[in-house]
Amino acid sequence: MRGRRLLRQGVAAICLALSTTALSAETLAQTLTDAYTNSGLLAQNRAVLRAADEDVALATSRLLPVISWAATAASQAPRQPSADTITAQLSLNADLTLFDGGANRIGREAQKELVLATRESLRDVEQQVLLRAVQAYNSVRSTAEFISLRQNNLRVLQQELQAAQDRFDVGEVTRTDVALAQASVASAQSLLATARGDAEQAAAEFAVAVGRKPGTLVAVSPAPVSRTENEAETLAVRNHPQVLQAQHSVTVRELGIKVAEAAYVPNATLSGRVGVDANTGIVGRSVTLSLGGPIYNGGALPAGVRQAQAQRDQARAGLHLASLSVIQQVSNAYAVLQAARASLQSTDEQVRAARVAFEGIREEATLGARTTLDVLNAEQNLLNARANVITAQEAEVNASYAVLSAVGLLTADHLNLPVQQYDPAAYYNLVKDAPAALSEQGQALDRVLRAIGQ
Repeated sequence: MRGRRLLRQGVAAICLALSTTALSAETLAQTLTDAYTNSGLLAQNRAVLRAADEDVALATSRLLPVISWAATAASQAPRQPSADTITAQLSLNADLTLFDGGANRIGREAQKELVLATRESLRDVEQQVLLRAVQAYNSVRSTAEFISLRQNNLRVLQQELQAAQDRFDVGEVTRTDVALAQASVASAQSLLATARGDAEQAAAEFAVAVGRKPGTLVAVSPAPVSRTENEAETLAVRNHPQVLQAQHSVTVRELGIKVAEAAYVPNATLSGRVGVDANTGIVGRSVTLSLGGPIYNGGALPAGVRQAQAQRDQARAGLHLASLSVIQQVSNAYAVLQAARASLQSTDEQVRAARVAFEGIREEATLGARTTLDVLNAEQNLLNARANVITAQEAEVNASYAVLSAVGLLTADHLNLPVQQYDPAAYYNLVKDAPAALSEQGQALDRVLRAIGQ
């Protein structure tokens, strides 16, 4: 009766331990969620995007009136008869650009394109953050598996050393066989220490990539990659943030040519002034319409146009290079993925055959038909085969997510990560019209900025 009770208690303890392990196990989705949430690089580039949004507000402000005030006070010495010692004036000034050839309007459109380009840059950073987290996750898992593999190998070699020592004691083998076994054990101990060092480095990289230390990581399957390589390349050219960013840069440079050409056009500015003399109380008013344009400036204007055209050509070349780069990224990722899949198909058979060979050679060695060196070589072959499996599995998972990154799909949105995704348009919509500080929209901006600062 007591034995049954102890058995039930033991089973309950095992079930509790298994359930605790299952609850504490960490998935790749959890890792990616934390990497997205904790990333300082994403926070930095979101601030860069907000700064670009403000450039649109600054460009918008150039299309609006500029109103300012001025107050002056002057003292005159020596004092003139029947004149005040101190004279004071207060004035209110307003200026509005009526016509500038469209330079300010085109400049605002260029800033909008720069905002779109910066958004694509942020999306590219998001992909880099998530891919680094994937690689860190797999590195921690593979190094843990290598440690387990090295520990098992060390135990087997220690058993072989003990067997060689026993056989030497009865005169079946020579001192050389024992020395070979001792050398293999020492080598296994060294490799185990190296594996533990690799695991510490992998954990440190995980902490940087994810923002915390790794937990117990569960096995992960490769990302679904259903498209062919040609389809993936076509999608990458249409969707990858580096390509889209380069496209917006071309548009910016094309608008830059129009801005440079607008410098030839005359400008019209309307100015108004209301002033009050504090001593006499006389109110003065004036309205001024100013017209002007260039006649000759030493060739600076045509040089500016040519420079803008050269910058446009540079951006077009950059777009071409960006397209080639993402196509190469897709090709490289698929090559690694296919090689890893092919390796996995062969390594399973390699492990099975190496295990059969090792067990057979070890049995033959007990009968005197094999040497200690044969046993050690067979154990090394089995170890290499198992290590190849771990390496191929890691390469397959990393390559599958690299394919997603290469086509521009390694994002929190596409992966359906349970995170509060950053909306790049939210801040832009608040600032694009250049709201005044005391307006309702300006006060809403202050609240947003305080929340970001916290």
